[in-house]
Amino acid sequence: MQKIIQDFSIPAVFAGFITFLIGISVSAVLVIQAAQILGASAEQITSWFWALGLGIGLSGLILSWKFKYPVATAWSTAGLALIMATGSGYSLYEAIGAFLVCGLLTAILGFMGIFEKVLSYIPQSLTSAMLAGVLLKFGIALFTSMQTDWAFILSLLAVYIISKRLWARYCIVITVIAGLILCPMFMEFHMPIVHWSLAKPVWISPEFTWSAILGLALPLFVINMASQYLPGIAMIKSYGYQPHVKHLIGWTGLTQALLAPFGCYSVNIAAISAAVSLDDQVHPDPSKRYIAGISCGFFYIIMGLFAATLTSLLMSFPKLFIIVLAGIALFGTISHNISIAFQDVADREAALLTFLFCASGVQFFGIGSAFWGLLFGFLVSFILKFKNKT
Repeated sequence: MQKIIQDFSIPAVFAGFITFLIGISVSAVLVIQAAQILGASAEQITSWFWALGLGIGLSGLILSWKFKYPVATAWSTAGLALIMATGSGYSLYEAIGAFLVCGLLTAILGFMGIFEKVLSYIPQSLTSAMLAGVLLKFGIALFTSMQTDWAFILSLLAVYIISKRLWARYCIVITVIAGLILCPMFMEFHMPIVHWSLAKPVWISPEFTWSAILGLALPLFVINMASQYLPGIAMIKSYGYQPHVKHLIGWTGLTQALLAPFGCYSVNIAAISAAVSLDDQVHPDPSKRYIAGISCGFFYIIMGLFAATLTSLLMSFPKLFIIVLAGIALFGTISHNISIAFQDVADREAALLTFLFCASGVQFFGIGSAFWGLLFGFLVSFILKFKNKT
C-alpha cells in the first residue's frame, strides 16, 4: 500500500478513468441489447453489469498491482456482436452455460502457456502495424466529425496542443476537464439527476448443450482470443513491458467462468482502450504507470456496484464527446506503433500491408480485421523472407 501511495499521480488516475470510459461507452448499450435478445429481465440485465464490472475491475486491479504494469481489462464488443447475431437460437440458461465453458477454455489455454508460444513467433513490427491499423479509425473519426462539429473539436484540439506544449504530462487531464466545460456550450447536454442504489446480483443457472457449446462458446472463445487477447498482449509489449501472458489469460478466463452464472459473458485483456493507460502521458516512469491499471479497475468495480446508476450517467454524455476524447487520447499510441512498425526496412512491406488490412475494418466469420490483418502480414513476411534467402 505504501508503494501505491508513493507512485500515485493524478494523470494516472485520469488515464485509468478514460480507459474505463472508452471501454464501456462504445458498447454498454450493446450489453443491454444482447441480454434482451437472450430473454433477460431488467433485474438480470443489471446483474450482467454487476458481474462484468466486478470481474473486469477486480482482475484488472489485482493484475496491475501484482505485476506493476497497467493491465486494463474489458468486455468483448466483438463477443457482443456474436451474441446478438446468434443469441436468438439459445435460451438464456444455455448462453450462460456457454459463457462458463468459454471462460474455462480460456483459463486452461492461458495457464498451459499455449498462447504465449504462438505470440513468440510473431514479429513486433507486425503486431505494432496491427495496433496502429486498428486504432487509426479513432484518430480519423475525430477529424471526420469536424464537418458538423468543428467548433467543439477545434477548441478541444487547441487545448490539447497548448497543454501538450506547456504541461505535457497533464495534457490529457486538462483536455478532459476542458471537454466537460465546453460540452454544454457546443452541444445539448444536461447533467441527469443521479439516484444512487446498489445493484443486486441474480443467479442464472447454466445449462450445457452441445448446440450452445459448439455454436456460441467456441466461436466466442476464438473471437476473444483474436480480437482481445492478441492485440491486448501486443499493446502491452509495444511499450517495453514483458507481459505475464500465462497469468493474464488464465486469471481473466477463470474470473469469467466464476461470474458467468451472474451474466459475465467475457473478461478479457483490453485492446484499444488499454493504450491510454500505457502511454508516457500517464507517467514518464514506466514503472509507475500501473496506477492507471489499478484506477481503471477501481472505476469498473464502482460501475458494477452501482450498475444501473453509473451506466445511465455515463451514457448521458454525447457520443461526439466520447469520439473526440478517444481520438485525442490515442494520438500518442497511434504514432508510437507506426514508428515501431516501419523502423525495420526488412519488415516494412509486410508491416504496411498489415497496417492497411487492419485499418480496413473488414470481418470474416465474425472475427475482426486485427486477426486477419496480422495473419495476412505474417504470410507476406514469410514469403518475402523466404524469397530473400533463396
